[in-house]
Amino acid sequence: MFKYFKLNILPYLLYYLVKIIYATNKKVYHHPKDDGKPIIICMWHGDLISQIYNYFAFRKNGTVKAMISHNKDGEIITNLASMFKIGAVRGSSSKGAAKVLISAIKELKSGNDLAITPDGPRGPRYSVADGVIALAQKSESKIVCFNTIPSKYWQFNSWDKFILPKPFGRIDFYISEPFDIKNMEFEQAREFIKEKMLIHSMP
Repeated sequence: MFKYFKLNILPYLLYYLVKIIYATNKKVYHHPKDDGKPIIICMWHGDLISQIYNYFAFRKNGTVKAMISHNKDGEIITNLASMFKIGAVRGSSSKGAAKVLISAIKELKSGNDLAITPDGPRGPRYSVADGVIALAQKSESKIVCFNTIPSKYWQFNSWDKFILPKPFGRIDFYISEPFDIKNMEFEQAREFIKEKMLIHSMP
């Protein structure tokens, strides 16, 4: 019964909660000019809910797929994402990583955008795993960093310090200029992505 609630009822409750919270906040967007090319969206695990609004303000009619793990939380996130018309590429960095990478590259090559949390699903917070580097280099796609800073928020005591904005505040939405890492070594690329991601990150 609890499993049914988590997978089928909880996503609906979260969906309407998110809609109410964001409807009551003033939204201010800091976006670059959109060239329309497929992009790899990097966002921190603790800030992923806000990026739904960030993306569709940037690309109103865009198609985006999110890389989501096969764990239990991933099922909830997949169901919630589908309500916002966001698809999923399911996979794990520990199992079937090559298959997931191929699927993600196919999405980019077909013109869809791909969203990934470089520090997910287990952290540590604000770390950059190999997946996003391999994806960007093999697909030759550019990366953009998505961040938000709410004026009022709840911060959960989870490994990712998950942020949920409070109603009736202001949310600043940030998107970086697209950048590529195709000629970088892995460690250089890792530090470069992290540096870009941390410019507008929450403490």
